[in-house]
Amino acid sequence: QVQLVESGGGLVQAGGSLRLSCAASGRPLSTYAMGWFRQAPGKEREFVGSITWTSDSADYSDSVKDRFTISRDSAKRTVYLQMNSLKPEDTAVYYCAHGANPLVLGFVRQPRRYDSWGQGTQVSVSS
Repeated sequence: QVQLVESGGGLVQAGGSLRLSCAASGRPLSTYAMGWFRQAPGKEREFVGSITWTSDSADYSDSVKDRFTISRDSAKRTVYLQMNSLKPEDTAVYYCAHGANPLVLGFVRQPRRYDSWGQGTQVSVSS
């Protein structure tokens, strides 16, 4: 279906910044959302944010809003996650996903509503 490749993860000190990229190939659908999720050891996959291919607006979880920013380049079919003021609790494997219907309330926040996932990129934030 849609192939997704994340990049940009790494090790950063608390208060620092990282920018993650998610490049899509195959047949991404403009009507469906792109999402960012993260998963720390022993925890469930957690919603970070989402964006559509046709809107500049984005949806964020309360834990990252005002610190993280999602953007996109439609021509490149690439979505970005700019992470600022990073905290140790942000440490996780970050995944991008495609396929949720943004017109149904709550769907973009639910992992099971997505049908394509990237391999993930590790983000580690030290104290």
